[in-house]
Amino acid sequence: MELKIDETILEAYGLTHKNINIQQIGSGHINGTYLLTKKPSNEKFVLQYINTNVFTNPQAIANNIQAVADFLNQQFPSYLFPAPLSTINGKNMAVNNGSYWRLSPFVDDTVALDTLSSPKQAYEAAKQFGKLSRLLDDFDSSKLQATIVGFHDLALRFEQFQTALENANTTLKTQAAKEIEVAIGFQYLLNIYQELKNHLPNRVMHHDTKISNVLLNSANYEGVCVIDLDTLMPGKFISDLGDMMRTYLCEFSENETDLTKIKIREDYFSAMIEGYLFEMGSILTNKEKQAILFSGKYIIYMQALRFLSDYLNGSVYYPIHYPTQNLDRTKNQFKLLQELVDNEEKLQHIINQSLLKVH
Repeated sequence: MELKIDETILEAYGLTHKNINIQQIGSGHINGTYLLTKKPSNEKFVLQYINTNVFTNPQAIANNIQAVADFLNQQFPSYLFPAPLSTINGKNMAVNNGSYWRLSPFVDDTVALDTLSSPKQAYEAAKQFGKLSRLLDDFDSSKLQATIVGFHDLALRFEQFQTALENANTTLKTQAAKEIEVAIGFQYLLNIYQELKNHLPNRVMHHDTKISNVLLNSANYEGVCVIDLDTLMPGKFISDLGDMMRTYLCEFSENETDLTKIKIREDYFSAMIEGYLFEMGSILTNKEKQAILFSGKYIIYMQALRFLSDYLNGSVYYPIHYPTQNLDRTKNQFKLLQELVDNEEKLQHIINQSLLKVH
């Protein structure tokens, strides 16, 4: 079945349905992504619409990406940063009837993976996310706007959990009683975050470092570049590294219900830390280095709170396929968090060994 995109959007970039083929791609749940192939040249582009239910200020996204692109083009012109292309009228987005679209160059001979299958992939991905932040070390992050306010604010997420708990019906609270108890038991992580956050510098962070948001060479899986820049905004390094820990360390996703499968792959952890510190090790402060392992606890705990809050709210945010899926996701994330806690000594040793290699 041929996919149809409003002709106005295509015309904004000098394209028409007659001179392109359209294919839907990507596994993301937020934005719709399409591969456009121009005829007869076979030149390829990626067209994406911005979900304004999640990103209420699309212009902030466009401005952030443009500011970073301008800096990188000036300071590091050889770095591949696939910023969106301008429309034929010089705009950084195409707008039609309240919908916002952007067109980006397609990077040949690359792959965006949905799952990791080797420690090398974890190393290369972590290295790419670290490289982007390192190159932006001298960029004034205060020039960027928050594209989702409070996105990785653990205090806000805990407050939302408390509100959900207060307003939840008795049945949901009863079903989630054990998970509520666990959430409160891990509240000490919020206290650590509150004490720590003011001692960590603001940096330009990606904030969504899952493996599908980095392009790897399709032949040898070497890192090529970072993509999906909607959440490129000021933040703390624990956001990016923590999200990598959450999504790289276990073979199974948050949708796995067999909790015996939720275990940390130490070789993937080691590879990820090595890759990230290869780029970021020389610029991290001592306080940041001390918080490396905490970054995983912080993000995993926050995601567990978000799943639990959504369950208590009646599962209105995350898509579900059965009524208790968000509760199962909560259990999954708390198991992953406990694995991190239980293996802390071994994981900290890996971190310490990697830090010794930093110059």
